[in-house]
Amino acid sequence: MATGGGTMDPSAERPEPITYHYTFTFPSSGDVKYVRIRLDGTTLTLIPEPKPSPPWTALDHHQCPNCPLKKEQDPCCPAAVSLVDIVEFFSRSFSYETVEVCIESGERRYVKQTSLQQALSSLIGLLMVTSGCPVMGKLKPMVRHHLPFSTFEETRYRVLSMYLLAQYFVARRGRQPDWTFAQLASLYEEIGTVNASFHQRFLELAKGDASLNALAILQMFGETIKLSLDEKLLDDLEVLFQSYLEGR
Repeated sequence: MATGGGTMDPSAERPEPITYHYTFTFPSSGDVKYVRIRLDGTTLTLIPEPKPSPPWTALDHHQCPNCPLKKEQDPCCPAAVSLVDIVEFFSRSFSYETVEVCIESGERRYVKQTSLQQALSSLIGLLMVTSGCPVMGKLKPMVRHHLPFSTFEETRYRVLSMYLLAQYFVARRGRQPDWTFAQLASLYEEIGTVNASFHQRFLELAKGDASLNALAILQMFGETIKLSLDEKLLDDLEVLFQSYLEGR
């Protein structure tokens, strides 16, 4: 809406934050844990809740070898800071524990009874990608249409689609796109390095193994996607696009 002076009200155009609510219910104990994640509606960057940063979140504490950040500008690792509440609450939890998790957004609601490690892998992945980590942030476009508990096939399709759309925007800026996925495997190598470094951070903190195994699941998905980039292994997807390939 225009103001009296003819200028636009900046707040009128800024999208509302995107909010995800995670509810973990432990049938064995009746314990319930609520986690609210708020993302900037434009950038999809995590809106942090004010909290103290424990020593293990320091940037140079098991800093990822491929991290481009400098502690002079960023004293704390943004991905580590995003996980403080999760690590503290689940530090004594074990991966095999059964949990009912409910995930709610503005558009839909997911409910599943699963192992805690599976439930946490969805949450940890979402937090790390939106935290401000420059490596994990390459996966941020998928966050806008977050799909918890996705299968490998669903994840692969979403990753490949996201990457090709990214290349379209790269080409539109006059740069050289990567239509053959040559650099996607390298991206997942970088992400794997981050996950391995966080494994070291978690080893010092976790008395249970839920967070550690949740990271392991994320790592496994990344490794499997890298393997699936072989041209022959993409043949199973090509059949889905026959109507585009018939030359009409």
